Amino acid sequence: MYSRFFKRPIDIAVAAAALLCLSPVLAAVAVWLHFANKGAGAFFSQLRPGRGGRIFRLYKFKTMTDERDEHGQLLPDAARLTRAGRLVRSTSLDELPQLWNVLRGDMSLIGPRPLLPEYLPLYSPEQAHRHDVRPGITGWAQCHGRNALSWKRKFELDVWYVRHLSFATDCRIVALTIGSVLRREGISGEGHATSEPFNGRN
Repeated sequence: MYSRFFKRPIDIAVAAAALLCLSPVLAAVAVWLHFANKGAGAFFSQLRPGRGGRIFRLYKFKTMTDERDEHGQLLPDAARLTRAGRLVRSTSLDELPQLWNVLRGDMSLIGPRPLLPEYLPLYSPEQAHRHDVRPGITGWAQCHGRNALSWKRKFELDVWYVRHLSFATDCRIVALTIGSVLRREGISGEGHATSEPFNGRN
């Protein structure tokens, strides 16, 4: 009953209130990143699959420059991640523009993180159940290790959430997420500035 009748109204109310209250913070971070990113802009958008695999455009604060090598290829993530971007990522401020996605109905406050469209055909039938619900700004996997987890473990946690979705579970995730953000845990995968790409086997 919670997922069918109450989760979406709660998402709308909380996202609208958060956008209103945090608007000065959003503006300040946008201005800061505009200069820190060396002309690359303050916002990043990318197509992601949502519930049922429906594609939507996700918005985040941009934490990297667009610097390229002599062949015109983007430099590795670690080389493009700025000091300001690293701080914004470690405090999860980069996720705040997704409150707009929540208002639009693309996302929920809580759910499996929306990944890349090219991963869709790589999921096992079990892993594909992560798309049975709206993706979230935070989720069960994010408060159990974030990018430090293996892909296999992330998907196990995502599917667990889908099968145990409840108001109590969402409240627990909120509390655990606050703790993870304060401790700045699991920001990067081992040996990567962000996270290792999923190839269907890792």
